[in-house]
Amino acid sequence: MSNDAVNSLKKAVEVSPDNVPLRVHLADTLRGLSRYEEAQREYTTALSLDPDNESVKVGLANTFYQLGKYMQALVITEDLVGSSSTPPGAYLLHARILLNDGEVDKAVQQYKLAIEADPSLADESLSERLGVNADSESDVVDGKIRAGYNDEDSYDPDVERAKTKFSDVGGMEAVKEQIRMKIIYPMTNPDVYKAYGKKMGGGILMYGPPGCGKTHLARATAGEINAGFISVGINEVLDLWVGGSERNLHDVFEKARRNKPCVLFFDEVDALAASRTSMKSSGRHVINQFLAELDGIESNNEGVLILAATNAPWHLDSAFRRPGRFDRIIFVPPPDKPARTEILRIMLQGKPSENIDYEHISKKSENFSGADLHALVDQTLEKKIEQAMREGKTKPITTKDLEANLKEVKPSTMEWFASAKNYALYSNEGGAYDDIRKYLKL
Repeated sequence: MSNDAVNSLKKAVEVSPDNVPLRVHLADTLRGLSRYEEAQREYTTALSLDPDNESVKVGLANTFYQLGKYMQALVITEDLVGSSSTPPGAYLLHARILLNDGEVDKAVQQYKLAIEADPSLADESLSERLGVNADSESDVVDGKIRAGYNDEDSYDPDVERAKTKFSDVGGMEAVKEQIRMKIIYPMTNPDVYKAYGKKMGGGILMYGPPGCGKTHLARATAGEINAGFISVGINEVLDLWVGGSERNLHDVFEKARRNKPCVLFFDEVDALAASRTSMKSSGRHVINQFLAELDGIESNNEGVLILAATNAPWHLDSAFRRPGRFDRIIFVPPPDKPARTEILRIMLQGKPSENIDYEHISKKSENFSGADLHALVDQTLEKKIEQAMREGKTKPITTKDLEANLKEVKPSTMEWFASAKNYALYSNEGGAYDDIRKYLKL
């Protein structure tokens, strides 16, 4: 379609601004011409006029996807696929997003639902990548990535390829810059680091209140450098049998070494690396194995980038903080005001809303973690749904709705800071918790 035709559509919309089908036609046309920013504005306006219009939501989600705003696209599609009358296009887009995040099995399921509901949505390229009606040469067979396949290198099938980037993480700029210096810049500028005798690898320990995005940040780190991502839970390591935990820990590191570059992330690492003075002999064996793996005594860890998170760094064995292990310790505070504003915008994207004053709500939600903000939005949505069921019609979320629920949702970080304050004041050997003192202005 020519620019003249688009201009004609725009003029028609100006004459009839509340005509949703006409505005959607304009948005669809702009998206077809790859004018995604303009299309986003038109879809958003159409959605404000008709909040329950699922085809508009699908169009907006697809536009976000094309703009690289994957988190916003995911929020909308997850809402749509959870409804009783999911548009086939929502299943298709959800499959694309899931595949990009490495969740192949779920992507296959969503793609099959899409083409079952609307066979015209069948996509030959996507079918081949997912292994749906695929031949022996396809990348995926029965929803599983073939062993040894990767876009660039050879990755194990259960190693995640994170697509989340730092741009998807609200705030935390100081933390991101420290991760760039330790992990990202050595990979993007290897010659500079080699000139100074610095190797790529090592560990970063992130600590802070729960629910503040440490796991999200670790996944985004892998996405920034297009590395594999392995998230290690306690249940994947600890074993009842003698020697089993040590063997499991070694296997995890070996998997990361086979899939370089790879970000190996240990959540709640204090459960595996607590002080040896307070543990039984079996626990000390696990810690000794962990330290040996970090040191790379029997294997080369270059290219294995180790991130760990804990809510209780004071319980960590001091040996883990020595150079070459977790030699950089980063405090991850609750999101600041700009970050809270962005998080709220993302969480309410695609939801029926009316002139929400995000700046005001973010100001009133001081000390809220990302998880607390999610609880605030979730509680607000539940009450709006209850209201819609009683009155027989949906009403948009307002600033007042969020304000009302702020009185019921309390910041979960305060209890953590109460404990952290004592350690920062009385157990701050070597300035380990100076960041907490600075944050609390002690």
